Amino acid sequence: MQSKLISMAVFALLLASCGSKKAAPTAPVTTTEAVSNEMAKEVVAGQNLYENNCGKCHKLYAPTEYSKTDWKPILLRMQKKAHLDDTQMASIGTYIHSKL
Repeated sequence: MQSKLISMAVFALLLASCGSKKAAPTAPVTTTEAVSNEMAKEVVAGQNLYENNCGKCHKLYAPTEYSKTDWKPILLRMQKKAHLDDTQMASIGTYIHSKL
């Protein structure tokens, strides 16, 4: 009888330990947060491209050294020389404009 009680207690303990844990409820991500997270990723990607591609050939200029209108022809000219596609240049532009 005693072994039967011990077996049932062990079985109940094992069954209870196998139960699923409840995750803490998380707040849904709002559209604004999703957009800003995506923008932050693009800024980081643009910074990496700027530092790794542009820095190979010449010193890196601070984004604040030129205005937004000054950067546009510079980036277009450099895109051809660096052999970067439009998506990569858009990321670099996003990075530079985020610092202005």
